[in-house]
Amino acid sequence: MPNRLCVHLDGNPVYDIVLEQSFEALDQEVKKLGTETKKLCIVTDSNVASLYLDEVQKRLSKVAQRVDAFIFPAGEEYKNLNTVKDLYERLIQKSYQRNDMLVALGGGVTGDLCGFAAATYLRGISFIQIPTTLLSQVDSSIGGKTGVDFDAYKNMVGAFHMPSLVYTNVKTLSTLPEEQFISGMGEVVKHGLIQNKEYYLWLLANSANIMSRDEAICQNMILESNKIKRRVVEDDPKEKGSRALLNFGHTLGHSIEKLKEFSMPHGHCVAVGCLAAIRISVNRGYLSEDELREFKNVMKTFQMPLKIEGISADAVLEAVKHDKKMEAGRIKFILLKSLGQAVVDPTVSREEMHLGLCEILAR
Repeated sequence: MPNRLCVHLDGNPVYDIVLEQSFEALDQEVKKLGTETKKLCIVTDSNVASLYLDEVQKRLSKVAQRVDAFIFPAGEEYKNLNTVKDLYERLIQKSYQRNDMLVALGGGVTGDLCGFAAATYLRGISFIQIPTTLLSQVDSSIGGKTGVDFDAYKNMVGAFHMPSLVYTNVKTLSTLPEEQFISGMGEVVKHGLIQNKEYYLWLLANSANIMSRDEAICQNMILESNKIKRRVVEDDPKEKGSRALLNFGHTLGHSIEKLKEFSMPHGHCVAVGCLAAIRISVNRGYLSEDELREFKNVMKTFQMPLKIEGISADAVLEAVKHDKKMEAGRIKFILLKSLGQAVVDPTVSREEMHLGLCEILAR
């Protein structure tokens, strides 16, 4: 089974994505980056630290001058500039220089926060992604989008900063809480919807093995999602065009996530955002009612919520006004022209979004 992809930018190789079923090859993969004379700081949260920090630190200590650890409390509420400030202070105290590296060990919160710190400390140092959640393995660890939340605004402060390596140990899925695994499936299904209908159908056909976390099936799934993410990132690394397609389901999903005060997992919010966007696509005549019903069945199969309670359509639409994907006062909304073919459409109206929200908001 292939376990390696290379991300190219402007035709040049930039970093490898390596998929393994253990951490055994980690030290050798990191050694290729010339780390023997470097200091490495592992950035991780309190949950992941108790599971994997010791092993990762021991392996990296074989191939680095010194390995430190920065542990912050787990939770989206700590993905902010205060945590980044604490990390800066640790790096300064430990005399980290521009040739040293950070290591993001954890999920999307850790990867985004660590990547942003790497992008801004000393005007930019290298970092490695070691994603341990399905969401980060299939999506956030790839592509160099980093950032932190600012007050109630998700990922409002950030930078594009490519990692030097992405090392995925598929076995870490075995310790992932069920809710977080399902959250990751929200992004996985999105990949099929926007770029690959056959993959979308494969997910449904293999749903039982996926939900039982069969390692071989999950590795295949992560690899296919990585291929889709890589292709989009290579075409548009700074999100000036086609990379916006990855935001399918995110415009409404992010607003719902904010209004729910991040109590609802990101992938769940993306999934219901996809459902609302599919309703708009159906209303436009791009998709059929049968395809919408089929997607609802996919959501049920992967145990995603179909309805959101406790918020109004007007509140969601008000929150959308603060979406960072606004351009000249218009939302770059993503619709499906067909299954596997997403398009950017800045003409989606407030009324159309309201009708889409009616599909997912409990009355």
